[in-house]
Amino acid sequence: MTAASLPLRNIGIFAHVDAGKTTLSEQMLLRAGAIREAGSVDRGTAHTDSLPVERRRGISVRATCVRLQWKGTAIHLIDTPGHTDFTAEIERSLWALDGAVLVVSAAEGVEPQTELLYDALKRAGIPLLFFLNKCDREGADIPGTLGQIRRRLKASAVPLFDRENLTENVCGEDEALAERYLAGEDVSEKEAEDALRGLTRAGKACPVLAGSALKGEGIEAVLDAVTEYLPPPENADELCGVAFAAEKDRLLGRGVWIRLWGGTLKTRDTVTLPGRMDPLSGEMIPVEQKITQIRDVRGADTGELKAGEIGIVYGLGRIPVGKVIGNGEKLPRSVKPGAIREPLMTVRVLPEKKEEMEALRAACEELSLEDPLLQARYSKATDELQLRVMGAIQLEILQETLETRFGLKAGFDDPTVVYRETIARAGTGFAAYTMPKPCWAVLEFTLEPGERGSGVQYSSVVPVRDIMARYQHQVEQALPLALRQGRLGWEVTDIVITLTGGNHHLIHTHPMDFILATPWAIHDGLRNCGSVLLEPMLEMKLLLPAEYVGKVMSDVAVMRGEVLSTETDGDRVMLTALVPAAESMDYPTRLAAATGGRGGMAARLHSWRECPMELGHTAKRRTTDPLDTAKYILAARSAMSGGVFDMEQE
Repeated sequence: MTAASLPLRNIGIFAHVDAGKTTLSEQMLLRAGAIREAGSVDRGTAHTDSLPVERRRGISVRATCVRLQWKGTAIHLIDTPGHTDFTAEIERSLWALDGAVLVVSAAEGVEPQTELLYDALKRAGIPLLFFLNKCDREGADIPGTLGQIRRRLKASAVPLFDRENLTENVCGEDEALAERYLAGEDVSEKEAEDALRGLTRAGKACPVLAGSALKGEGIEAVLDAVTEYLPPPENADELCGVAFAAEKDRLLGRGVWIRLWGGTLKTRDTVTLPGRMDPLSGEMIPVEQKITQIRDVRGADTGELKAGEIGIVYGLGRIPVGKVIGNGEKLPRSVKPGAIREPLMTVRVLPEKKEEMEALRAACEELSLEDPLLQARYSKATDELQLRVMGAIQLEILQETLETRFGLKAGFDDPTVVYRETIARAGTGFAAYTMPKPCWAVLEFTLEPGERGSGVQYSSVVPVRDIMARYQHQVEQALPLALRQGRLGWEVTDIVITLTGGNHHLIHTHPMDFILATPWAIHDGLRNCGSVLLEPMLEMKLLLPAEYVGKVMSDVAVMRGEVLSTETDGDRVMLTALVPAAESMDYPTRLAAATGGRGGMAARLHSWRECPMELGHTAKRRTTDPLDTAKYILAARSAMSGGVFDMEQE
């Protein structure tokens, strides 16, 4: 049997930081014979940490895919970063997986970040197994950690290391076996294992293994469990894949890591991708790209990528990470960017030399293609370049990446929390773009407050005899541009917008007049409706020694937060609180200092709450104000000559 025809598993390794995830990956590679010597994160020799910055700093920054073979099964293993600043890498890896291994330290137990990772895997419907690591450590508590998993993560966690009670544990999850077992019938260990395989792949149970990655204990059991319990790829006939990572090759240029869920890609195939919007029709103009080379996970030129496989495809141009190839409806799951953790800070990028701004902008835009959550945006009006970031560690890595990869020295100003805004009351917005000729676009909107968390809802009641269908489509396409910065300078959300009136002119209407008029009319409505500032609220989960609970509860009150619940878990307390992001940016550092490193926490966006203006702040406008009509028309007309959405870069 050739390597290409072997049974396949695409799995990811996930863990709370320092739980031993990369060490486990190295030991799996070693035991399978893929490497001769296990690397070390601390020494910068880990085979799954290939970037120079990862080797120097001893941390995983990128999700990395490697291949190994175990007992006749090929395994594509994706090792993900553990630090929360690189959660975006974890998110994108979910696109590529059929199964996962979630590593939990038996010494520290289930940490708050472990819960976030488990929730993300559960929402994505990815079958998984647990590996209890560091079982050799003093203070390791295997029964206690298993109990935490059952209480806080998965009640149907079945320990494979407890062979004596394996049948009983599985019968507790399988009704058919349970009836036989309770009736006194003999249920063999093989029957129990077969039942557990089905339960695991259906997401109804999770096998649990134990060992020590550092000492190489329990590694073969993990490899066996990956091949036995986690599912093989389910392959569709129609072309369907997703770009989940990108890299640069010195000779071939930009390559994207593709997980192909259906169909086949071959070298010299032409792939159709969405392009820019046609200003005449409002539709996206597809762009055709020809594949120049396809490499497998090991870097070999294969010339072909089949359904179920992961490979690197060259020739797809500037396709962003997260872009779907082929029929996206065939994807088994959709992972929304920011689903695990959304970047809630914005930072200004400062070139060392003013003349390097254009090069710095290009570099940040390239990095944004690799990590769309960075959202690099440049304002020509203010000559400012901004990024969305997770935290201080990510900023340090970005600074080093810009210097080592692009040869650019850059700094950052102090990060600012990202706010949003909505409207205070219902109202109307109007714009009549009829001068200077030739132009004609008249629009009237009704704006109403939406429920918190509802986002933007849009509809039209205007007949096509008044505004042609293609112009109405342009209005809808231009709404994100109009709402990107409201009257307070932040993205507008929780709003219901209805196009209620307007008209076009058979002679004077220019193809892009309605795109220009839409922000004008929307901002007129925002001014009439009044603005409300919204601040991000974080749900913080803190795992604390009991003696620090009072101190943390006091901290939460000082941060304008509220304690939602407390739950005793062994000798520690799980405290859940709701806290404004602006007040808690540095709290992980403060918590570590206050508890001597014994307290752990994880946070995720919970909701957006109304914030008094004196406690928040407005953002500088990056583009010309649509209500500064004369200046806006001149700026917009100039920007449109280079592309519809270039207006954001004025």
